[in-house]
Parts: sequence; C-alpha cells; structure tokens
Amino acid sequence: MEVIVERPAALDVHKAQVTACVRVPGEDGVRVEQVHEFKTTVRGLLVLRDWLTAHKVTQVTMEATGVYWKPVWHVLEDDFELLLVNARHVKQVPGRKTDVADAQWLCRLAEAGLLRSSFVPPKTIRELRQLTRYRKAQIAERQREANRLHKALEDTGIKLDCVATDILGVSGRAMLDALVSGTTDPVVLAELSRGRLRAKIPELTEALEGRFEQLHSLLIGSILAHLDFLDAQILALSEAIEAKLAPFSGAVQLLCTIPGIAERTAQNVIAEIGLDMSVFPTAAHLASWAGQCPGNDQSAGKRRSGKTRKGSKWLNLALKEAAMAATRTTDSYLQALYRRKKAQGGHNKAIGAVKHSMLCAIWHMLTTGEIYTDLGPDHLARRNPERQTKRLVAQLERLGHAVTIQAAAA
Repeated sequence: MEVIVERPAALDVHKAQVTACVRVPGEDGVRVEQVHEFKTTVRGLLVLRDWLTAHKVTQVTMEATGVYWKPVWHVLEDDFELLLVNARHVKQVPGRKTDVADAQWLCRLAEAGLLRSSFVPPKTIRELRQLTRYRKAQIAERQREANRLHKALEDTGIKLDCVATDILGVSGRAMLDALVSGTTDPVVLAELSRGRLRAKIPELTEALEGRFEQLHSLLIGSILAHLDFLDAQILALSEAIEAKLAPFSGAVQLLCTIPGIAERTAQNVIAEIGLDMSVFPTAAHLASWAGQCPGNDQSAGKRRSGKTRKGSKWLNLALKEAAMAATRTTDSYLQALYRRKKAQGGHNKAIGAVKHSMLCAIWHMLTTGEIYTDLGPDHLARRNPERQTKRLVAQLERLGHAVTIQAAAA
C-alpha cells in the first residue's frame, strides 16, 4: 500500500496497559516497525509520549475503547495529531487477534491513510459535556427518588398527591416534614397549606388520614433528605455549567429561539456537538453523525433497511425532549411537520423528523449566527401547492364528494 503518513503510530488501549506500534523509514527505504507495551498510569503514559517523540511520530491513532482512551488522549493531545477511530471501521484478520496484532494492523491502516477520525470536541467542550451529562443523570435520579416517595405514601394510605398537584411544592413539603417529625393529625397538617391550596382544606383533611408509622417516618425522611441533596447537586452543577458557557452565552440564547428548546436543553446540545460547525461540512453530516437521519443500505439496486444508526444517547435525549415540546407549540412549522409525519408513519417517525429538522436548523444557526425563523404552519402546503391540492381532493372524494377544480381568476 502507498505510504500516506510517513511516521504513524497506533495504540491498542486497555485498562492497565497500552500496546504501541510505530512504523518509520529505515535504511534503503525499508519500513521499520517497532512494538512496545506501556502502563496506563500517568508515569507510564509520559514514558509512552517520550517514546513516540523519540521516533518522531507525527500521527497517533487509537480505537475508542470505552473510556480507557481518554487519559491517553489527555497526555498526548498537545504533542501529536491524534485520531480516534471507531472499532467497527477497523477489521482484523480472523484468527490473528492479539494486542500486538491489533496495534500493527491499526498502524498499517493509518500509514496508508485508510482511517476516518471520529469527532472529539476541544477540551472546553469535553469538560462541559461531563458536567451536563452528570447533571442529567442527577435529574433522572431525582425523578426516581420522587417516584419512590409517591410509592411510600401509597403504603401509608395518605392520598396527598390526589389533592395537591406537586407534593414537593411549598405546601406539600411542609406537610411531609411535619409527618416525618411526628405530626399525624390531618387537621393540623391541612392547615399547613399555602396559597390556592387552602381552598381545598376539607379535601386535604380527608386525604391526610392514614397509617403513618415509625417505618414510614424513617423511609420518607431518608427520601426527603436525598431529594434535598440532589437539588443542591443539580444547582451546583448548573452554576458550574453556566460559568463554563459564559463566553458562549450568545450561542445558548441563539438556540433558545427555536420552539421547544429551553436554556438547559440548549446547554446540553452545545455540550454534545460543540460550537465549531466546520467539523461537519453540511447539516446532513451533523445529522448523520448524530444518528438523526435514515440509514443508507443498498445492494443490487435494492434498498434494504433504512434503520437509523446509533448516535450520542445524550444528544438524542435532549433533541427528543425539545421535539416533544415543539409539537405542543401553536402555529409553528415544527408542529405542522409532526402532524404531517405522524399521519404518514406514526409518532416515532414524526418525532424523528422533528429532531432532524431541529438539528439541521441548529447547524445553520451556529454556522451563520442567525436567529431561528419559523417557516409557518402552512409551509409544507405552500412548498408544493399541486401536491397539497391533490391530497385535499382525494380526501374530499373519500368522503363521497365529486370535486371539480377551477383556477381562480387572476
């Protein structure tokens, strides 16, 4: 194979050790290959860096193996051109599977320029991504803990959630704290209500009658303490995220102009795709990388499964939440798109179309700096008037009407 990269290196990364292979020019134009193993401790990775530098390596390739590649990347990113490749794109010869063989094969592919690098955002975005993902995990844990609270209250026979919309609001929390402290008189508990909930004191008094024992006091008290801890964690993480995004607050506000995207969702999206859209040549490239477009699988002139491939689950979750919110906006293009696609293929297909449309809009907005301009609920009809006319005529004919089309006078 033709040599494209003169001094490549490849790493087969594991939890405790890294197998490194370099290919460099030797005497009489013969390529020389050397393999060595290093520990993944900081000291071992610094020795690896010096070894690569001694061989004058210009490009280092490694597979995306779980999270084990990250400490290696952190040590080497300032000194070498790094390529992170998808393991699915690197096929080893069957029957020759060893760490050394993997490193040698990867190095030869890199030498021939046959590898495609995965997207790795800059350090600032990677740090932001860690914060937003952990915050999302804490929010999910808080929801699970709130569900445990509802389940524990059901065991007591107390039906507070049948009267109060939010049992963790000001009124609900005051009643729960009183229950944990030993107050079980429903009249006294109902008087702790605030605001509009005071109009429901008779219903509250009835709902707060139950069997609240010492076991429930311990269990619910622990749940409430955990909820307080999670609230504090989420608040601290949100403050850290806002501080990280302070230089890019304009981009956050820009994305918030899209129907369905709130500030927290915008933060999550930026943490996943970054701000530099030049790494994605077009909006279609971004949608493909994110797994938000149909797959392409054709053979012998036949199109097979168009199943969407997997992308970032965190980005998909943020887009799904935004798409669901967008479908509830009135007189918007995204709502009209959802309704059109839902009639054609159901809810999941429609949400997928909305997510794809939103992601393409995000690419254009971050590229040009322009705010979101809604196309309007009638955009799909105006885009192809003849098709819309045929669809409406067919609908009327199915209802038993005879339809005659006559062009309007100019």
